[in-house]
Amino acid sequence: MTMITEQDHFVLRQRIRLVINQYEFSMPGEEGDDGEAFCFVEQKRFKFKEDIGFFADESKQQPIMRILARQRFDPKARYDITTADGAPVGQIQKVFGKSLFRSTYTLFDGSGAEVCIAREKSLGKALFRRLVGLVPYIGDFADWLPIAYDFEFVRGTGEDEQVLAENVRRRWKWRDVYDIDASADTERLLDRRLLLSATVGMDALQAR
Repeated sequence: MTMITEQDHFVLRQRIRLVINQYEFSMPGEEGDDGEAFCFVEQKRFKFKEDIGFFADESKQQPIMRILARQRFDPKARYDITTADGAPVGQIQKVFGKSLFRSTYTLFDGSGAEVCIAREKSLGKALFRRLVGLVPYIGDFADWLPIAYDFEFVRGTGEDEQVLAENVRRRWKWRDVYDIDASADTERLLDRRLLLSATVGMDALQAR
């Protein structure tokens, strides 16, 4: 995982599965391609507490990281992110009140200190998606509509607000593909392992 902490650009692809969430990470190549997968992710089935494993490949023989919920079925639960040997990487927690209008999460480092928040980039689009979801017959298909679902990772507030990274969903794709760009974080305030874990968590935990 050392190489991950030194990179700024990643691609996250969701695999199309009916009963389980699976993903893979890659790094964009020099010729503009998505590069080779370096991490396979799988959400465990039928668990009372969310449990998402990160592995070196889909054989799942070499674990890398893990996301595990602290509580069962709690919309405000905090999720611990650890390395394969149990060392803390950080935590992610949904901000329930703000997420009613604009999906928002707080990211913490391994010591529990707040690092930044991750929120939908556009409040207008977030509200529009929620309104569409209330329309009879159409609401069930809201996630399939071409409404941008992008996140930004922000540190500070007001005039001191700083965008550290962005997670942008590619348009008009049958499956979810996200381009992750942390090049604005030149001071490397955001651990890339925490960033990648959060992008998976925000997708899987919202059943997208």
